[in-house]
Amino acid sequence: MKYLTLIMDGAAGLPLRNHGGKTCLELASTPNLDKLASEGRAGLARTVPDKMEPSSACACMSVMGYDPVKFYKGRGAIEAVSMDIPMGEDEVVFRCNLVNIESGIMNSYCGGHISTPESRLLIEALNKELGKEIITFYPGVGYRHILKLRGRTETLNAVTTPPHDISNQPFAPYLPKGEGSQLLVELIKSSNAVLENHPVNLERKRKGKIPANSIWLTWGSGQPPQIPPFEQAYGIKAAITSGVDLLKGLGKMMSMTLLDIPGVTDGQDNDCTAQVEGALKALENHDLVIIHFEAPDEAGHAGSVEQKVAAIEKADREMLPRMLEQADNNMRILVMPDHPTPIELLTHTGDPVPFVIWGRDITPDRSVRFTEAQALASNYLIDPGWQIMNKLIKGSTADD
Repeated sequence: MKYLTLIMDGAAGLPLRNHGGKTCLELASTPNLDKLASEGRAGLARTVPDKMEPSSACACMSVMGYDPVKFYKGRGAIEAVSMDIPMGEDEVVFRCNLVNIESGIMNSYCGGHISTPESRLLIEALNKELGKEIITFYPGVGYRHILKLRGRTETLNAVTTPPHDISNQPFAPYLPKGEGSQLLVELIKSSNAVLENHPVNLERKRKGKIPANSIWLTWGSGQPPQIPPFEQAYGIKAAITSGVDLLKGLGKMMSMTLLDIPGVTDGQDNDCTAQVEGALKALENHDLVIIHFEAPDEAGHAGSVEQKVAAIEKADREMLPRMLEQADNNMRILVMPDHPTPIELLTHTGDPVPFVIWGRDITPDRSVRFTEAQALASNYLIDPGWQIMNKLIKGSTADD
């Protein structure tokens, strides 16, 4: 048996008042997703456990078949694993976003979607000006980077807020607070002096682009958790393709094969055709391949209905046909978001997400479209959501 999982990051959402009360999934033209829904088993999965942060870290861990309550110890460490950042017992890591702050407002949680080559120059400048024996910045992808602190484990007690949670809001009330926060606040404030007039940002302003003029620190964590290899947990060999370090880190921690496919990015320019072809090629010597598509989530954070609908339609048009062409009587396909990223909220929620399992030994229900409403109408909820991997592999879609 072969398995394909497509995670459409943040594709779910809430009804849009200015669009007839429809969600982006309902607005999108998705004939291939709808084919899966009509021929497979649709439902909802609670991927974010109660009282846990509605982050991609928790939610994707669930989709990949691991209980976040048991294994999630912080996002920073997961991304550090992906980036091969060594961590000692007295070291901690934080996600370090490059952001844009203007007139006291969190104007852009992603520094105007700064490119990876540009951001590397900014991280280099931060290391030169603010780095020292206990402080090191590590460059990542786009706006997503890592800060490592040595001997300052008290910083993990600080209360931090993800920058996409405060888009277009005053940032000062959301600076790190409480025990251990002083150093984090100092670094955030000092970063502006380093970045504001950096040549990269001066050139961005000259071109009418948003400058990445500050850092923002959140998602701190210590040593990464020990996670059983996927093959040990589920008895099959798995691979993953993604354009972001978070999913690469999760895959690495689960001992999955990380697929290096040219053209796979974290945005709307993701080469969906290349990504699915690379995944299908990997399926020749793996049992399961996970395809992670980031673009719908980024569109949700940007508050763009048009971009989110376009991303959903792109996946349906450029990924699903090849997946269905490759499918035979010995394959199952799972498609789902990890969490909702509602347009009007500009951030994640922990609400259950729609899913569909299609293929061998899967009994269809009465769904006709891949939407939140159709999934709800199925009266089929997988809770906790991390059990969905067992449903896919065992072919069980009984309402249990």
